[in-house]
Amino acid sequence: MKTLFDLRCIIPLAALCLTASCGDSGKGKGGGSEEETTPGREDVTIYVTTNTRSQEFKRQAAAFSDKSNMSPSTIRLEPGTRYQTMDGFGAAVTGSTCYNLMQMKKEDRDKFLKETFSPEEGMGQSYIRISIGCSDFSLSEYTCCDEPGIENFGLTPEETDYVIPVLHEIMAINPDVRIMGSPWTCPRWMKVNNLTDLQPFDSWTGGQLNPRYYADYATYFVKWVLAFEEQGFNIYSVTPQNEPLNRGNSASLFMGWQEQLAFVKDHMAPRFKAAGLTSKIYLFDHNYNYDNMADQNDYPVRIYDAGIDSEVVAGAAYHSYGGDKSELADIHRQHPDRELVFTETSIGTWNDGRNLELRLIEDMREVALGTVNNWCKGVIVWNLMLDSERGPNREGGCRTCYGAVDIDRSNYSAITRNSHYFIIGHLSAVVRPGAVRIGASGLDDAGFFYSAFENPDATYSLVLLNSNEGGKMITLDDGKNHFSYDVPAKSVISYLWKK
Repeated sequence: MKTLFDLRCIIPLAALCLTASCGDSGKGKGGGSEEETTPGREDVTIYVTTNTRSQEFKRQAAAFSDKSNMSPSTIRLEPGTRYQTMDGFGAAVTGSTCYNLMQMKKEDRDKFLKETFSPEEGMGQSYIRISIGCSDFSLSEYTCCDEPGIENFGLTPEETDYVIPVLHEIMAINPDVRIMGSPWTCPRWMKVNNLTDLQPFDSWTGGQLNPRYYADYATYFVKWVLAFEEQGFNIYSVTPQNEPLNRGNSASLFMGWQEQLAFVKDHMAPRFKAAGLTSKIYLFDHNYNYDNMADQNDYPVRIYDAGIDSEVVAGAAYHSYGGDKSELADIHRQHPDRELVFTETSIGTWNDGRNLELRLIEDMREVALGTVNNWCKGVIVWNLMLDSERGPNREGGCRTCYGAVDIDRSNYSAITRNSHYFIIGHLSAVVRPGAVRIGASGLDDAGFFYSAFENPDATYSLVLLNSNEGGKMITLDDGKNHFSYDVPAKSVISYLWKK
């Protein structure tokens, strides 16, 4: 079987063990069963990450068994049971991320981006999120129309000098990467203190969108999408507001569900259609628990029930900073006709974010498999790359966040890969955009979590988490072929094989 990638050439940059030849692969350490496989055959491509870093996205291989499957520890694929179609997996390419990438030597940056985004030579990450204007991880506070009057819209140096050059390099590696855009705030001249007094609110933090400017702000979105199209980028999706219930971020805007309904239904969606834009709109883009605001519970459902164009408004986006992933299943139950995507979570000092022994297991269970198994079509984590000082960051934003990877600020070369990099990579490496999540059952041992997929290129994939203290020999059976693999303790394993 064709090898997806071999990154031995970037070990000085990556510190990864990504090939079958680097490190032990015997029983008990993660390897195929000798009694069940034929030596030399590579029917299955496998990637292994352990929480001790003994294996960091290590590539291995296995062969189909020629014997009958008698294993009691079998995961059986059920292709007839079909769930959501997958859009992709990735991280946010923020202004801070782009700044850090642009400080790297060109050859080092090329290697890292290829490792991350190439479907043939890397993880094949396929869905990224960028900010419309600034975020709390931008180099300054700004929007694309800071001077009053929508006719003054224009891209800024942060986009033209940092974000757009990096996007061009990413798209040259993987032209199929999908881009989502989200604003942290509207222009300050569009803000009011509240919807009763309607007094000007000249602040980056908080405030509400003045209904007087709903039409202008809808035009702002259209202009932003078209500006990126002129730069060569198709914007796959947008959200009307990042964290609309968060008044306190360094750049923020409160937008309750009734405001979002009025803005999107009467202005944003009609202008997208009139301009011929195909970008999907995802509502909400905030926490599972609606920041404990009772009147905002089921935020997207309230908008759906009020009647809104499903041709443009595809569904809703969620973050995991509050509440539980079970909310995703509840929203799907109420509106199975609408899509779900997961768009943000972070690691940081508050959750021991650089401790892979802890974070790999929890983040794979809760963020990666937890969202996919609750109907999310895509999974995007927060900053792809921050520096070793958790920046660049700004006062008022998150100053305690780590990136999916952290680069040493002293040399912009040495990279530490954290849990979010691996959990996304384990999905993106074997689950193609357009794949369908399918049924899988049979292994009900506590501590094992998994999800199976049928890819559009006639391959199957399965991503497995073993959160137990011990390893276990697992057999995977698709009804035609089966193979066994000794899954290490506290590990994530991804499998890819032809049907």
